[in-house]
Amino acid sequence: MGQRIGIFGGTFDPIHVGHLVAAVNARHSLGLDRVIMMVANVPWQKVGSRAVTAAGDRLSLVEAAVGGVPGLEAGRQEIDRGGESYTADTLEEMRAAHPDAELFVIVGWDVAAELATWERIDDVKALATLVIVNRPGAGRPRGLDGSGWRVEEVSVPNLEISSTDLRDRAVDGRPLDYLVPEAAVAFIAARGLYAVSG
Repeated sequence: MGQRIGIFGGTFDPIHVGHLVAAVNARHSLGLDRVIMMVANVPWQKVGSRAVTAAGDRLSLVEAAVGGVPGLEAGRQEIDRGGESYTADTLEEMRAAHPDAELFVIVGWDVAAELATWERIDDVKALATLVIVNRPGAGRPRGLDGSGWRVEEVSVPNLEISSTDLRDRAVDGRPLDYLVPEAAVAFIAARGLYAVSG
């Protein structure tokens, strides 16, 4: 048997404790050997909607956040590949590198509800089990039953944290403590990320 590998992709602009709670609970509930917090190079769903922090800085934030968390690691595969980031491409590369591994794509309920918009969604469906992380009792988004997905559900505490709010807090100089992992807060401060440029 190969490893059980979770891929939790995102913009992580910035990463926050809600992401980590989802990752560690998915790892525990499903007995995953590793969860890779895969940093999108160019998040195609956000292109043109807002400025996105440089991929290298977002990767450094994730590295700082997961440092020392057993079984979690930062993923730079999509950054190294370049261009827009598609989960199907990432899974194909993971399958080639780890042919015996069982792959899991970890998403929140909101993302699971939008899977029909993903590129090459049938390839994603064929390559990985879908893991939906949500608050207890929320159930599955519509359209997944009978759709050919292998689906696992993981319940986590309901944490209302948004990266948009965190960026606004940083711009206003409000604290990010206990919302963003301490090492990532230090990186944001050191690099002046999200500061208003004059």
